[in-house]
Amino acid sequence: MDVSQFEREGHVARITLDRPEALNSLNPDLRWELSQHFDEVEKNDEIWIAVVTGRGDRAFCAGADLKHRARERDATDEQRAVWAQKNIETRSLTERWYFSKPVIARVNGFALGGGLELAMACDIIVAADHAEFGLPEPRRGLIAGAVGVHRLPRQIGLKPAMGHMLTGRHMSANRAYELGLVNQVVSLGDLDSAVNSWIEDILRCAPLSVRATKEAAMRGLDMALPQAFYSEYEWEQKRQRSADTLEGPRAFSEKREPRWVGK
Repeated sequence: MDVSQFEREGHVARITLDRPEALNSLNPDLRWELSQHFDEVEKNDEIWIAVVTGRGDRAFCAGADLKHRARERDATDEQRAVWAQKNIETRSLTERWYFSKPVIARVNGFALGGGLELAMACDIIVAADHAEFGLPEPRRGLIAGAVGVHRLPRQIGLKPAMGHMLTGRHMSANRAYELGLVNQVVSLGDLDSAVNSWIEDILRCAPLSVRATKEAAMRGLDMALPQAFYSEYEWEQKRQRSADTLEGPRAFSEKREPRWVGK
C-alpha cells in the first residue's frame, strides 16, 4: 500500500505524506517513497517546483514513527531485510545538500522531529496558523540527527534554537514566523491559496534563473563572501547559455509576458 502520493500538474509536482492515522510519521516505507519522489523531481526537466505536505489537517509530519521502531524488535529476519534494503536505497531531502529546484513546505499541522527537519530542508515554508514546530527528540532519548541540530541554529539563530532543542519545546506557527523559520502563516482554509500564490510568483521567473539563484545562495553560505562571488556555478552557466536568458529582455522590450522553456 502506498504511504504517499505524487501528482504533477504542469511544471508543479505535489508530494503528499499519506499516513494521517499515524500523523504522517516516517516509517521505512514512507522514507523510501519520498526518496523516489524527489529522484523524479530532480531528473524530470518538466518539473520546476515541488510542494510537500501531509494528508489531513492535523500533521505535516510528526517525525519518526516510534511505534514502528518498537515493532522492529519483534519483526522477522525477512521483514528486517526488506527495511534494511529500503534504507540503503533511501536518500532524504535533508541530505540532498544542493537540490536545484525550489521546494515549498505546505505545513498543515504538526511539524515535529523529522517533520521539522524535512520542512527546514525546503526553501519556503507556508504554515497554517494551528501548526506547531519542534525538535522533541531529547524527550525520547534521541537527537534530531537528520540535520536538525545543525539547520535550526542556522535558520533561527543560536540562542532561540538551543532554547527549543535542549528542552524539546514546541513553537507556534506565529512564533516560527517571528523567528524567520516560516515565510507565511495563514488560516487552514487559506493555506492552498497562499501556497499557490508562491507557486505562481516562482513560475513568473525563468526556471534556470531560479535554480541558479538557489545554487549560488546555498553554496555561497559555505564560503567567504569574495570566494562566493568569484566562484562558478553550474546552473548559472546553464542559464547564461539558455534561450530564456534572451527571452526575458526580449519579452520586456515587447511589453509581453515571457514564455519560459527552461533551457
